[in-house]
Amino acid sequence: MTTVLVIGGGIGGLTVAHELAEDGVDVTVLEATDRFGGKARSMPIDDGPAPLHGEHGFRFFPAFYRHVVETMARIPDGSGTVADNLVETEATLLASTTGPDRIAETRTPDSVRGWLEALRPAFSDELPARDVQFLLERLAYLLTSCERRREEELDDVTWWEFADAENRSRAFRNRLASTTQSLVALRPQAASARTMGTIYLQLLFGQLDPTRPTERVLNAPTNEAWIDPWLRHLEALGVDLRPNTAARSLSFDGRRIDGVDLADGATLSADEYVLAVPVDVAPTFVTPDLARAAPELGRIERLETAWMNGIQFYLSVDLELSPGHQVYTDSPWALTSISQRQFWTGYDIDERGPDDVAGVLSVIASDWTTPGIVYDKPARECTREEIATEIWAQLRAHLRGAEPRLTDDALVDWFLDPAIVETDDGVENRSPLLINTAGSLRNRPPADVGVENLTLAADYVRTNSDLASMESANEAGRRAANAIRRRHRIRPSARIWNLEEPVVFEPFKREDGLRYRLGLPHPAEVTQSLRSITARLGGRR
Repeated sequence: MTTVLVIGGGIGGLTVAHELAEDGVDVTVLEATDRFGGKARSMPIDDGPAPLHGEHGFRFFPAFYRHVVETMARIPDGSGTVADNLVETEATLLASTTGPDRIAETRTPDSVRGWLEALRPAFSDELPARDVQFLLERLAYLLTSCERRREEELDDVTWWEFADAENRSRAFRNRLASTTQSLVALRPQAASARTMGTIYLQLLFGQLDPTRPTERVLNAPTNEAWIDPWLRHLEALGVDLRPNTAARSLSFDGRRIDGVDLADGATLSADEYVLAVPVDVAPTFVTPDLARAAPELGRIERLETAWMNGIQFYLSVDLELSPGHQVYTDSPWALTSISQRQFWTGYDIDERGPDDVAGVLSVIASDWTTPGIVYDKPARECTREEIATEIWAQLRAHLRGAEPRLTDDALVDWFLDPAIVETDDGVENRSPLLINTAGSLRNRPPADVGVENLTLAADYVRTNSDLASMESANEAGRRAANAIRRRHRIRPSARIWNLEEPVVFEPFKREDGLRYRLGLPHPAEVTQSLRSITARLGGRR
């Protein structure tokens, strides 16, 4: 029987284990911490018999998440599956401190007017008409670009440059920045135009697809709704799950991996090895010999990370806000949130934690380098207590009209991601997030690298999903499992989905593919250049 050692028990590692265990492969998963699930895990906030749960950040599943949802549909849970624990959202609140709040519907439109509204950028009402038109033209540019142009040209351009932000209105620049940072914790001045544009389009198309919900969330904390049933299923399939088992290094004989050295001094061996550790940890396993054998491994250390971490506020009131997400458009720390109780139908808050907790507001902070409004310093220079105080203040500044009121009296307790650890100079983040900077695609390795019994399964692997997410990690895990299947002649393979775009644009992509091979620019680039020249000439009159 083929034996596989998976190093890392996050979404990528658990996906590999799931795929191969169903084929009868002997799989062992090593996890350095006491909890599986990686960034997706939730955890009890105390040692009580029925504690509340805290999370690295809230989970949400947009329509283009195909891989992870299909895996969830194969995990038994009660009389159904884990996929049954997904709940559709209805609307996103765009909360502002400088203007009226807006509600953006997330359900598929059921009228012509609704479809036209869905096609408009979420913040278009705040922008000059010429900026809205220009942004739509830029998205059309992406939609009609061939894949090679996207990968070899647009990935090297920042979202800021591609959107010509310096020549747009201040409102355009502000909204471009807030949208980018709330999505991927990345400044648009550094983000890849290929990644940001593609994901923006996927979110838009998701709302226009009547066959799938635009976005969904879980009906309970992540471990209760997903991870714990998954672990039980993996154990039933024979997977050996080993928490608190830290791997230290890989033993490489110049051709293949021949063992894993553990932190306790022990050595484990198998036929196949899967490295499923986070992007900041992976380089510690890459020796010079490994990098020479598989140069893709040596480039992982060039990938950049940012901070995108969550905090939960436990409230004495149930603050619903909106039946979906909230985006705090003017928050210095790029905050987003979900008021959870309306969705946590499978989780009885009244039976958990302090008696006076009636609601849970789960918040993600995506900008840790901009000064706040209370302490006038960035989050990474604050203490954990100061971070909680600052985020609470930014929420209150945006939710002045919320009912019931978000007052200090309503706050019972809070739980900040334990990956945020205090130091003498502020805090450090022990769970940073891969960010898709311009030009970073070339540094992202495939799942199947140039070592005959080593594969990778993590969200920094090259995937169709592209963005660092549980969807990308799951796809990477499928790709790693498929590589192992090919080597050991195991059938069938796990399905890999492409990102879907309207077929009406395919002829334009083919035409652009020919232009790209001939070294010609995209037609829209020619048009934009002419406009820029005209604008400059007009400015000299």
